Amino acid sequence: MFNFHLSYQWLHWRRPVSRPLPRLPDGVERFFVQTAGGDVEVLYAKPKGPAKTSHPHPHPRPHPLFFAHGGMGGAWVWLEYLEYFSARGIPCYAVSLRGHGNSWYPSFLHMVYGTTKRMLADDLVAGIRWAQERESGNEVVLVGHSSGGGLSQLILSEQDVKVKGLALVAAVPGFGSFRVYVNWWLLDPWFTLRMVFHGWHPNSPLSHPALTKRAFFSEHVTDDLVKRFQQRINSYESFLWPLGMGYSFVNPRKMLPQITSNTATGQRILILCGGADKLMTLPVMTRLADMYRAAFFNLSRRRKLDAVGDEINSISEEGQQDTTGQGVRLCVVPGAGHHLQNDVQWEVGAQKLLTFYEQL
Repeated sequence: MFNFHLSYQWLHWRRPVSRPLPRLPDGVERFFVQTAGGDVEVLYAKPKGPAKTSHPHPHPRPHPLFFAHGGMGGAWVWLEYLEYFSARGIPCYAVSLRGHGNSWYPSFLHMVYGTTKRMLADDLVAGIRWAQERESGNEVVLVGHSSGGGLSQLILSEQDVKVKGLALVAAVPGFGSFRVYVNWWLLDPWFTLRMVFHGWHPNSPLSHPALTKRAFFSEHVTDDLVKRFQQRINSYESFLWPLGMGYSFVNPRKMLPQITSNTATGQRILILCGGADKLMTLPVMTRLADMYRAAFFNLSRRRKLDAVGDEINSISEEGQQDTTGQGVRLCVVPGAGHHLQNDVQWEVGAQKLLTFYEQL
């Protein structure tokens, strides 16, 4: 009634029961990386043949792509991308942070009220270091979605790792996500009241497939796909993760030197957003691009980066929404929602990520 969608079917207060691990597509393997807390799942897609790239001087050993999921997700949200890029000769990894996918699960109280963004960032760092060691030190191109994109900015700002390039996919902005949650409250007027009925369960805003579709997907996604997605989201989520990103948590001047792309005039950061994303809207993502472009300009002018500032231009074949310049490539996937890598337009986003990868 009135789109309230009050349901308890999809809410859980206990760790998932042990069950057989989900079957993976051909060519995708599952590994577990030991951390201080427990084992963290990493999916790996082996390259299928030599790298297929339009780069005039392709690297003899392609830099691996490393994917980080956002809230309620897991490595599984990247399966389409793992298959897409491995088919083009690029090694691919995707991590499930603690309490997600098939990684170790903290208890409800520990996860919801005791798991900080720094703890989750440590899982991401552990996965990246494991992958880079497996790739003989070859730096990854880090791809982070939503809150995982926030963690990606955090670990670079904290100088935990160096990466070849950074792709932020509908990512929580480093200047803070307060505006994002205002967008969610405007989208769902029953947000707070439903949380009260659910005893402040963190999954309340996504406690029904209709709510998940409205927040995460475009109208073109089928109800069957959304239901299958709903069945895989984690049992409960950390409150401290998004709360820790409510306000500015990144220093762009510390973050940018951690991206080691040595193409003087190339773009080091890709910001990829869905044209129909109701949370990380285009104005939010444009502001994020502006923040990193300003930092890139200042660092390159002061010779703190081995880079040359260039003009910001529209990418002609992509229309007026896609722009490139000052170290940042801003691209829009028309019609896609927040989970653009799982929406019906996912291949458009994958192609734009591939174009960015090739120019690194």
